[in-house]
Amino acid sequence: MRLIKFVVSAVLLILVFRALDQKQGSIPPLGKFLDPFAGFWMNNERLDAIPDTLDLSGLRHPVTVVWDDREVPHIFAESTYDLYFAQGFLTARHRLWQMEFQTHYAAGRLSEVVGAIALPLDRLQRRRGMLMAAERAMQEITVDTRTQMVIQAYADGVNAWIDQLRPAKYPIEYKLLDYAPEPWSTLKTALLLKYMAWDLTGRNDEQDLTWILKEHGPGFINTFYPEVSPRTETVIPRGKRWRFDPLKLDPDNGTVITSPEAFLGLWDPQPAELNGSNNWAMSGSRTATGYPMLADDMHLSVNLPSLWYEVQLCDNEHNVYGVTLPGAPAVIVGFNDDIAWGLTNAGSDVYDWYEVEFRDGAREEYLQNGEWLPVEYRLEEIQIRDAQTVIDTLRLTHQGPVVHYGKQEDSLGTHELGMAMRWIAHDPSNELNTFLYLNEAETYDDFIEALKYFDCPAQNFVFASSRGNIAIQHNGKFPLRYRDQGKYVQDGRDSSFDWRGYIPRDHLPTFLNPYRGFVSSANQKPAGPRYPYYLGWPYETYERGARINERLDRITNAKMKDFQDLQMDPLNVHARSTLPGMLAALDSSDWDSTIFPVFHDLANWDYMNLPDHRSPWFFNQWWRSLEKAIWEDELTLGGELRRLPSRSVTAEFIRRGRGLAQADDSRTETPEDLTMMINRSFLETMDVFHEKYGAYGDAWNMGNSRGTDIEHILNLPGFGRTGLQTSGGRQIVNATDLDHAPSWRMVVQLGPEVKARGIYPGGQSGNPGSYYYDLSVDDWVNGKYYDLIFLPSPDEFPANHLGGSTLLRNTQ
Repeated sequence: MRLIKFVVSAVLLILVFRALDQKQGSIPPLGKFLDPFAGFWMNNERLDAIPDTLDLSGLRHPVTVVWDDREVPHIFAESTYDLYFAQGFLTARHRLWQMEFQTHYAAGRLSEVVGAIALPLDRLQRRRGMLMAAERAMQEITVDTRTQMVIQAYADGVNAWIDQLRPAKYPIEYKLLDYAPEPWSTLKTALLLKYMAWDLTGRNDEQDLTWILKEHGPGFINTFYPEVSPRTETVIPRGKRWRFDPLKLDPDNGTVITSPEAFLGLWDPQPAELNGSNNWAMSGSRTATGYPMLADDMHLSVNLPSLWYEVQLCDNEHNVYGVTLPGAPAVIVGFNDDIAWGLTNAGSDVYDWYEVEFRDGAREEYLQNGEWLPVEYRLEEIQIRDAQTVIDTLRLTHQGPVVHYGKQEDSLGTHELGMAMRWIAHDPSNELNTFLYLNEAETYDDFIEALKYFDCPAQNFVFASSRGNIAIQHNGKFPLRYRDQGKYVQDGRDSSFDWRGYIPRDHLPTFLNPYRGFVSSANQKPAGPRYPYYLGWPYETYERGARINERLDRITNAKMKDFQDLQMDPLNVHARSTLPGMLAALDSSDWDSTIFPVFHDLANWDYMNLPDHRSPWFFNQWWRSLEKAIWEDELTLGGELRRLPSRSVTAEFIRRGRGLAQADDSRTETPEDLTMMINRSFLETMDVFHEKYGAYGDAWNMGNSRGTDIEHILNLPGFGRTGLQTSGGRQIVNATDLDHAPSWRMVVQLGPEVKARGIYPGGQSGNPGSYYYDLSVDDWVNGKYYDLIFLPSPDEFPANHLGGSTLLRNTQ
């Protein structure tokens, strides 16, 4: 009997282990995951240990790596190849899963990992031409021998890490999703760069604006969707004279209203509307040291692992410090001995939609200028985990890939339509070259030369040098357009709507050493009406840019702390200019006792968006309720509220005290005016807050009612940091939101000895079990900065910040 029991128990145990070794739906194979020798237990702080030496196949000369106490690697190499080999190896050591997952997302390959649930997203990414764009970029990269060498060295370094990585040490996400890393290729770096290009240029309102034009006419558009948002202070001051003869365009042929109803409501997720940044540089004539200073903070979605990876790169050619994208070589934003540079998103339009008409349902030919042109084809093979591979057909017109399909019915019958996407990032380009040149630049001329390689995503590059120069350039590859071209879906049947060339590089908006002693940008319109080219219309509203300039104007003896304080500035400029008029319109005659404390605090608010203040989040939600009340009847289609006018447009009408005709809700019999809307939205917001947060008290504080969440990329419970008590908010210099915030803050003081401080919300490691996974989050919330230790050699590391050192050696 005992033997039978033993045999039965053994069989059951084997069956259990076999079951645990297989995926159960979305649950990982628990046998592997719980394995005490190879499961998640191995992803602990022991992985933080810094080895004294590492023997690597492929390295040509020894490389010295000095680690600081935040585990930032300071890499010192004898050759450029070895420098980027080491960068690839060490970045993969910390961030391999993040690097690969982001490129799988960009390439439309998530179905290989998670199964058919990701097929719609993969198909969309392929139809957007993301993989095609990366392949075209590689064509440009491979013709430049230096860029090709750098990107290959980086890939070799990543693969050196993968080759020695065993399943027990796989990042935990591989174990959860039950897959293994694949060899890194240079194409993956190109995919990462296209992923960032999409994230910064992929927002588009053309379908909504086309419908609004059709419904309400050009007068409505010109009034509520103007090219220049009210009160905007342009990046380049309006008075600048342009010393070039602009290219002349043929006159435009007007706007042709296409068929927005055929495409509205299609699933087309876009990048976050809050993607932006601040940057500025100040002349030495206004700093305490007499040398220029520069500041940069980039506003993007915040996640763990963090978007950025901090590093110092030094070889015989250059020495540079800053942050890089895990998966790409070089420093993206940073400084060297001679210059510093930073980026903000340009916001100019580099992405258009064209309505194309196919001859029939076969979609083999499309109409242009009265002729049927052949469609080009590209077959996309989408592999699906535990299912058959799907072959998707990507159709290409001369305007770009067809992303969406629709139909239109009229008296002539059914028209087969498509939406073709024209995007600068589909053109061959080599943006990586810009950063390679910036990393070693010494002068303003070097800076301008480096920018010539940068096409997309268009950026405002700010610059400062130890030689005393400061500058800013609105930089990228911009199509030549007539006024409002690209504001609406264009008619692909008529070639006169095609792009007509590009703005010359030496005609881009640029400012060197302005009289006022500083340059700045906050994603607003780049130049005033004297600038002869049309760059687009949906720029950021005035508040951040105006506040930055307001404070910079007052500084005459700037220190690094002044710039840090400005980056953390929580003043709500929108509330300061709008709230008094809204409060004045309120009628308190029927209020109960619970309302007066809220009104009192709003009336006495100092307009600072601080986490322990109750007024900021209430005002924010009141404003959103008011906007919805004003525009909902005019701008709702298919049950969804479409593109609203910018906040500053609506606010300008309120500030001027004019009756806004749109305040009347056309769906009701009783006419409403703006005062009624303000009162109604106020009381509705009161009801929402009482229901959601209870009686007026600390639960209404901005830090509690909104806060900031830094979730894991996969939203894995327990792998993120949530409910952070942040200050700031939308269109505020400290541009925090629920899941959006300054992703890297940096201040650089140029001079004989460069000094810099910076921080990002996370840590160097991508391992949730690591001490360095979220090391900086609390300090980032509290406005603390770290000294960025910029070394001329590995022997001069300050002992109080030394974390260890590693010698990388060639095994051969």
